[in-house]
Amino acid sequence: MKDKVVIVTGASSGIGKALAEVFSQAGARVVLAARSKEKLDAIAAGLPNESLTVRCDVQKEEDCKRLIEESIARFGQIDILINNAGISMRALFIDLDLEVMKRVMDINFWGSVYCSKYALPHLLKQRGSLIGISSIAGYRGLPGRSGYSASKFAMQGFIETVRTEHLKDGLHAMIVCPGFTASNIRNTALTRDGSMQGETPLNEEKLMSAEEVATHVLRATRKRKRTLILTLQGKLTVFLNKWFPGWMDKQVYKHFKKEADSPLK
Repeated sequence: MKDKVVIVTGASSGIGKALAEVFSQAGARVVLAARSKEKLDAIAAGLPNESLTVRCDVQKEEDCKRLIEESIARFGQIDILINNAGISMRALFIDLDLEVMKRVMDINFWGSVYCSKYALPHLLKQRGSLIGISSIAGYRGLPGRSGYSASKFAMQGFIETVRTEHLKDGLHAMIVCPGFTASNIRNTALTRDGSMQGETPLNEEKLMSAEEVATHVLRATRKRKRTLILTLQGKLTVFLNKWFPGWMDKQVYKHFKKEADSPLK
């Protein structure tokens, strides 16, 4: 990773912050992108290697284009793009304001598309890596998370397509599905009317840490893996859903019904 240029979106907290720190510690020059420049600057100040912070709202195509342009202007190359920026939601689809689903798709899916579109020519020059931080929800539709699951299914299909289109060009494309991770994504998850959930329904202390996820991503990037699925629960969910989908419908329903303040009755 020495002197590689790595862009991380959603780098102001959670997995994104951990990715910036882990890749910088491995020798990379990191571009941190998020909406809060102040938070990014504070994180960058603690990184061991040269870095760049860029205020970027991935919902806006022009912001994503500027992110890539500023990265090239500063470093002259892009070796790895990690599409990490994301938001979650929790509400039954029948109760959901469709503007909530649109916002989730704009950030999770379109944000990845915009950044990838402008970074791809530079990644191809470096025979670099295009990475999407997805979710187990990208393999298995989760009740109460219709917009989130849809966005992650879409991201995975998009990255798989780009990988196949550039199979002969040396592009590395990887889909990462962390499973439940301790972060603030559930606190900032949107409810049916678009307000923030505030309280997480899970015991965050029992979940995989963001730092552990980032370490796995670094290792998988070095090995140029095509897929990374984390946690035993995550791996079991993907495996069982492939072979026993009907049974998994019932198990997933039972699991999410037990959540605190579950929208499932």
